[in-house]
Amino acid sequence: MAAALPAAARLWRQPARPASRAVALPAPPRRACVRGEPAEGGGGGRHDTRAPLRTSARRGAMGRAGRRLPALAAVFYGALAALVLLGVRDVLFLYEENRCSMTYMYEYPEYLKIKLPKKTARRYPAYELYLYGEGNYAEENKNLLLTGIPVLFLPGNAGSYKQVRSLGSIALRKAEDVDFKYHFNFFSVNFNEELVALYGGSLQQQTKFVHECIKVILKLYRDQEFAPTSVAIVGHSMGGLVARALLTLKNFKPELINLLITQATPHVAPVMPLDKYLTDFYTAVNNHWILKAQDLRNLTTLSVAGGFRDYQVRSGLAFLPRLSQHDSALSVVSSAVPRAWASTDHLSIVWCKELILATIRAFFDLIDENTRQITEDPKKRMSVLHHHFVRHPAKTFEENPEAFTELTGAFMWIPVKASKWTYSVYNVSNVFFLIVFLCVFFLLMSNFFFLLRILMENISHFLLQATENHTVMFTVKTDTSSWIYGCMNSNSSMCLEATDLSWRAELLPTTKVVILKLQDYTSLSHIVIQVPPTVGNKYTLDCEFFREDSRTVQLPVTHLFSFGLSSSKILLNSTGLLYNVQLQHFNRIYQAFKIYIESHCQSLKERKPSVYRLHVPWSHEDSIIVAKVPSFTEISAKLHIAQPQNDSRVPELNIYSSSDCQYEVILKTSVLQVLGQIIRFHAGALPVYVVSNIFLTYGGQLSTLMSTGQCSDFPLELVRTAKPYKVEPLISIVVFLQGFNWFREIWESLSLPEVDAAVLSSQDAWFPLVSLILFVFGTGIAYWSGVFFSTSLRLFSSLWLTLIRPTVLQKDNKLITPRRLCGVLSLALVSWTTCGAFAVFIIYLQYLFKVIKLHVNVRAEQNMLNGDSDCSKETSQNSSIYTVKNQSSTDSTLKATQSLSNSTTIAEAVNSLKMHVTILNLFTWIVLLNLPSLIYWLKNLRYSVRLDPDPCRSTAIILVCILEILMNSSTSEVKSRARNLPSTSIFQVSKQGGGICTAPFNSNRS
Repeated sequence: MAAALPAAARLWRQPARPASRAVALPAPPRRACVRGEPAEGGGGGRHDTRAPLRTSARRGAMGRAGRRLPALAAVFYGALAALVLLGVRDVLFLYEENRCSMTYMYEYPEYLKIKLPKKTARRYPAYELYLYGEGNYAEENKNLLLTGIPVLFLPGNAGSYKQVRSLGSIALRKAEDVDFKYHFNFFSVNFNEELVALYGGSLQQQTKFVHECIKVILKLYRDQEFAPTSVAIVGHSMGGLVARALLTLKNFKPELINLLITQATPHVAPVMPLDKYLTDFYTAVNNHWILKAQDLRNLTTLSVAGGFRDYQVRSGLAFLPRLSQHDSALSVVSSAVPRAWASTDHLSIVWCKELILATIRAFFDLIDENTRQITEDPKKRMSVLHHHFVRHPAKTFEENPEAFTELTGAFMWIPVKASKWTYSVYNVSNVFFLIVFLCVFFLLMSNFFFLLRILMENISHFLLQATENHTVMFTVKTDTSSWIYGCMNSNSSMCLEATDLSWRAELLPTTKVVILKLQDYTSLSHIVIQVPPTVGNKYTLDCEFFREDSRTVQLPVTHLFSFGLSSSKILLNSTGLLYNVQLQHFNRIYQAFKIYIESHCQSLKERKPSVYRLHVPWSHEDSIIVAKVPSFTEISAKLHIAQPQNDSRVPELNIYSSSDCQYEVILKTSVLQVLGQIIRFHAGALPVYVVSNIFLTYGGQLSTLMSTGQCSDFPLELVRTAKPYKVEPLISIVVFLQGFNWFREIWESLSLPEVDAAVLSSQDAWFPLVSLILFVFGTGIAYWSGVFFSTSLRLFSSLWLTLIRPTVLQKDNKLITPRRLCGVLSLALVSWTTCGAFAVFIIYLQYLFKVIKLHVNVRAEQNMLNGDSDCSKETSQNSSIYTVKNQSSTDSTLKATQSLSNSTTIAEAVNSLKMHVTILNLFTWIVLLNLPSLIYWLKNLRYSVRLDPDPCRSTAIILVCILEILMNSSTSEVKSRARNLPSTSIFQVSKQGGGICTAPFNSNRS
């Protein structure tokens, strides 16, 4: 009986045999050690000893070559994975430091829950509406007798309604400054912190709930004197998209919203298009805004992106789609916002003090004094937003500034023969005027007169630079009053009539600058500068006349494939206040450079800091850096948006320099930042390329199994089959055909996802080699994910062996049994009644458990087989004199037969294990892509047992059936059915299932 049991069972069940008398017998003939060779002494003829030597040498060479190939592959794919990690590191960690200040509440924040109508509360049980308040203000508003201006805050993906506190608190402090003449009531919606960026099934539900909230909010002001008719909305992340989606509702009135401000909202496309509901929602919103553009002209929209610190939503996605009505929509990056000049991450954008201050100042400037609500004039709204978010003139906003003013005083003239002039003053308590004549400078101070004469030949521009105490913030008087005028009419003693030129100024971190093109001001006779009181401070004015072409230099950027080994260099001997360095051929998103600016000065006297601004003319994404003089400064130059096809403007590096200093500018390609740009723009497509490589590898394993009877290892088969030419031609053909309307119609009729190459091309984010680069990166990730997965299985199996006794390898020839059929029907029922991703996750765990169990049994059988082999060798060495027990010849025959049977069984099990590990690796990625809907379902389980809508419901049923078939299949069954079925039938089944599951994620890559 013991000899008939498999080896694994004999390990614990072999009974002790009774001792028997040993009998000396002649030694039997020795058996051959290698199967297929004649036994020693068998077969006549001369024995050639050279053949075994040649065979051994050949096998040794093949073995070394076979060992060398996996090593080289590991090094190559390790390098690819390292490049991916370097790109990820650049995106996640290598960005500018956080320059935002934290906002603080002066009183304890309170959130008053607004009671909703019963019908609304029953329809949306997970959502709530709150009113923000602090201290006495919160107590006064508990009776909901509101008199302010309503603003509704919408949180984003997994966001909290409490994020409104920064806006609400600063708005409350601002209202206290004006004695509550105007104030805002900030409402906030609780979306239950849903993962709407990953699961789009609840976006439509959130949109309808916001519509109900707007109606409830406006009813609270129904009996007030200045009752509002519209609501301003501030939306963070996906909350901004929900606000835009309000206009797609059939019964929504567009006049209910007059102002929409979004913070880090991905308007163009979803960050991770994981399900069809998310992509369909985006398509519906963007198409409506394009088709109904004329109807939306009364809605003013501002989108603020976070810059490179926000690695969750890249700024290119936050720019509103380019529409014809540029006068009603504005998109900026926070690094370009005046008085903020800081990049923000995805969460800090809601509490960044500098950015919140700009937003609240804009809110108060938008108030109409007659209605005490936000103005209904779209032009004024855009003017205010431009004033605070694009170009700040260091002056408070005025809707209708006075065209002319009078300046009185006595003058004395002093000639100064220079094209550049600096004036400084200390501790001045009275206001005085500094007057510049277009041919002569005039200085007015008390009743004394000075004449400053210069030559004006070859002059085209005039620049003024005013600095107070070298600080970012100025005194209230300097910041809010006019300070530069153009004199229209004058006599020898006074300026009779002047126009305000302060609106031409621009505020920079350490200075305010005015650049006037003289040919546009031919009617002016003087330029008058009002110098404010500077008690305890220093006021410096730099003035210069220059020709524009003399201060503009061109610097060609280095080639992408220079890899930072070459550089472009330019030397600026500063004799002026401004230089414009044009970065030639810098227009694509995959370009990234390091710009090094080194300043040297002749003297060590104290100088004002230099300001370096990287200006991108086709989008508001400038970045500004302040550097001491002398210093060595490093600037990262990369784009959020590629240059539009019809735009020929060039990015510039504006250097606001210090006089008598020398600036050396060096530009090099940054390989690490190029990798970071590829990851930033195309990381969402990497999982598709990884799955494509696993598909190719699985198909190669099945092909090898059919031809040789052995299933190859995943890493070796990946090296052999994962070739770009198997995927890239198909992609190129599909992208080419997408240019024809008839093909797009057929494609859409088949419910196929939009090709990501076409989507990225429309966003100017696609370039010819990106698909090849992503495929190679995907191959590297697939290789090491397979290695990691196999290593993890070995660790689990080792732990299993130490805790649980392994079972016997059993061969099951039935692919479908009543028990398995019941299991499939049960999981299908779970998928239909609860959540499809939950059913997929259950069968995935079942598959994982079965693979680990198979791995454990194979290892146990291999250990037993190796033990039997060692015993056989020991017995053969002592075969000259040995003993036999009862039925020794029968036992030897049974042992040999059992050993051969075990070897065959183990070989088949090893082949099946390799195949199952590849399938499990493939479906691991599929489960990860469907995990967000499972998390959403678990989080909302207390409200509803069934996830509706469910993007995985129908596909989960198909996947459950496919996985049940695949997990119970073996290599022997594949080979036996190969005569009746196509050689890749199971592969096609698994590929269809994977394709169905990854279809929303651009599965055309598969």
